Amino acid sequence: MSIRARRPAGGFTLVEIMVVMVIIGITLGMVSLNVVPSPRQELQKDAQRLALLLQLARDEAIVRNRLVTFEATPERYRFLVRNETRWDLINGDEMLREREFGNAPVSLLLDPSSAGTVNPLRITFGREPVDKPFVLTLASGNSRVAIRADGVGHFTVE
Repeated sequence: MSIRARRPAGGFTLVEIMVVMVIIGITLGMVSLNVVPSPRQELQKDAQRLALLLQLARDEAIVRNRLVTFEATPERYRFLVRNETRWDLINGDEMLREREFGNAPVSLLLDPSSAGTVNPLRITFGREPVDKPFVLTLASGNSRVAIRADGVGHFTVE
């Protein structure tokens, strides 16, 4: 009598294949959510970058001993320095270059507001280390993010 060793049948069961497919689906779903940022995340990122740039512009005004202004439209923003008789774009500074908002157009609201409804919106930093506090609100669609300046050089995103 010869005894043959039984070999199990090759391949995967339907349950094993379904478990793998579910794991792959969940993984792809998580990756796609992280790859495409939501409009709120994009606005938050713009606000954080802008808060750092406003702080830099304030410091530049003190160091240069000249007025520096932030100027913004719904599509883009830039920084200008006051020379003898006019405002000039800050050239040669990679940080304070003109930029576009990531989620343009963006509604901008300054509190306390500057003189009336000015387009473009302007925030001017003087030579003194202490200035008036303000809140700059960026809005796009249903998302809102505020940048709060305390007047002594601290900018926080809320």
